[in-house]
Amino acid sequence: MNFWQVVSRFILKQRILILLVLAAITFFLGSKIQNIQFSHSEANLLPRDHEENIKYDNFLEIFGEEGNMIIIAVQDSSLFKVENFNKWTAFSHRLDSFPEVDFSISVGDIQKLKKDKKNQKFYVEPLYEGEPTSDEEVLDIRDELFENLPFFDNILFNKETGTVQTAIYLDKAIVNTKTRERFVFDVLNPSVEAFEKETGLDVRVSGMPFIRTMNAQNIIDEIGLFVGLALFITSLIFWLFFRSYRATFITMTVVSIGVVWALGFIGWFEYEISVLMALIPPLIIVIGVPNAIFLINKYQQEVKKHGNQAKSLQRVISKIGNATLMTNITTASGFATFIFTNSQLLNEFGIIASINILAIFILSLLIIPIIYSFMHKPKDKHLEHLERKWIDAIVNWMENTVRHHRIGIYISTVCIIVVSIIGVYMIRVSGSLIEDMPKGKQFYKDIVFFEQEFGGIMPLEILIDTKKKKGVMNLATMKRMNKLDEEINEIPELSKSISVLNMVKYSKQAFYNGNPKYYQLPTEQEKNFILAYTKNSDATSDQLKNFVDSTGQYARITTFMKDIGTEKMENIEQRIKDKIDQVFPSDRFEVSLTGKALVFLKGTNYLVKNLVISLSLAICLISLFMAWMFRSYKMILIALIPNILPLLITAGLMGYLGVPIKPSTVLVFSIAFGISVDDTIHFLAKYRQE
Repeated sequence: MNFWQVVSRFILKQRILILLVLAAITFFLGSKIQNIQFSHSEANLLPRDHEENIKYDNFLEIFGEEGNMIIIAVQDSSLFKVENFNKWTAFSHRLDSFPEVDFSISVGDIQKLKKDKKNQKFYVEPLYEGEPTSDEEVLDIRDELFENLPFFDNILFNKETGTVQTAIYLDKAIVNTKTRERFVFDVLNPSVEAFEKETGLDVRVSGMPFIRTMNAQNIIDEIGLFVGLALFITSLIFWLFFRSYRATFITMTVVSIGVVWALGFIGWFEYEISVLMALIPPLIIVIGVPNAIFLINKYQQEVKKHGNQAKSLQRVISKIGNATLMTNITTASGFATFIFTNSQLLNEFGIIASINILAIFILSLLIIPIIYSFMHKPKDKHLEHLERKWIDAIVNWMENTVRHHRIGIYISTVCIIVVSIIGVYMIRVSGSLIEDMPKGKQFYKDIVFFEQEFGGIMPLEILIDTKKKKGVMNLATMKRMNKLDEEINEIPELSKSISVLNMVKYSKQAFYNGNPKYYQLPTEQEKNFILAYTKNSDATSDQLKNFVDSTGQYARITTFMKDIGTEKMENIEQRIKDKIDQVFPSDRFEVSLTGKALVFLKGTNYLVKNLVISLSLAICLISLFMAWMFRSYKMILIALIPNILPLLITAGLMGYLGVPIKPSTVLVFSIAFGISVDDTIHFLAKYRQE
């Protein structure tokens, strides 16, 4: 009696005990689903010790969280009607009053910088006193803002289109927590809806905290949608082939328990639901249904052959169990190769995927035979699908083609390979933070709006280390920063930059009694007078702390990037680096580019590199499995060729269809490889049995 015969007898004899154990495990894992945390930050695909992460962490240590701004805007001339204008100001102030908000800047908060000649310092006064009472007053405020205060251009308004915005800076401590979600859903969104209803104005909302919150909720909603669709489509196809309600019900029960286990393991291990982890439940369904098909089909074939139910169930376990185990082990091994990468996100995905692929095999092997053992033997009508003429016709055509048209198959395969290779060269890599977001959602449309109006919403940071205290306020340093600033402003994919330069230029304008033509850096002759005013002023020091650290050694230049492709981003990065090398001598300055957008881009490139490594490891592992199963090098070659071809075809199709390689699509290769290996092993195992 071989191993699988022993296993089959144990399963059928201890079926009650096994069901109780499975029920207990399902209850335990089901209780862990409540521990699932949804990711509150962008997916970081890089290892913690990667150079880009080190630079980003260094920036955060000096200036804190950089992606904490939510922006709300209105592009409507009726905003400058006195009633709407006052309501907009009150609305902005109401949002500022919530504890989750650190501070906000709106038109109603604008303080003009003024010169106190007597005390040689700057002071601030409001743009306007009290609430305006007429449309003419509002228009005067608008003209003053648009014409005489270039400091606020691209921060609070776009004078070309008349768009006005309010910047809401969240408390940095809550940006990557659930509190951010509660603020967006319970405070911000209802407040915006109420304001729109009251005024009839269309309010646009964006900023990284808002986008991340809305997209995370979209992922949560789509997990349920994907699981529901996967269950519906697979059950429909299953029923069309088997025409058996109970077979369909049994299969859906097994994969549903598999989904509960998958979510339970995620909660038990306290992993977050990310874009990659959200693929686990549909993946379990797609892999679990073929397991059920092989087991149920074999059972029905055995019943039809000899009519003995007990013998049929034993043969199902002993004959199909071995091949199904091998297919699931190879698939799990393919995903387990992600564990060997240095990316935490890929590690977690590889662990959960490999564990649950083996779990769905165990569930299929135990539940399906046990449930059938409690049922009556299938009737003839349940076995009719085994003799479907159209299926026989397809199989006969395949057999005839393989037997008598081999040359045609080889030529067709070579043609497909050539066409696929051409497609591979058309693949692009995407490092976009927003490309996966649903284009029909309002928050995505608002992203496009802010890109057009203000140049982008994804922060790109430049950290400048002058290597000496108070080195930032040196005029020579500022002139270097200004040259870099001019280069950034010439790049159409980037917004106007914000830095200490804006404050210094505004100080010169204030020194010359607010004349906007003096919004520029001071000369050598002017600097001592103007900087003396600046040093004596609390008004300017409060503004400077956002762009210069407390020692005056570090400065930041912040710009915002549009949703551009990886290739463009790399060109922009190189262009900025070339300018940095030109204007900042490396022996006196240390300048680095960072920010969430750049880290995500580097992470995508890292992911592609690790895909190649993980697939190579998977191919090696599966070669070893084949060698162990068949004890033949020829069989390894025969098995691998039809498994590598689908990867090539998949890559070719992605090239032709314009589907980029990114975190959400990179796993297609692993899934395609895993499923093709399953088919190969079933074919070869059946061949060996015959």
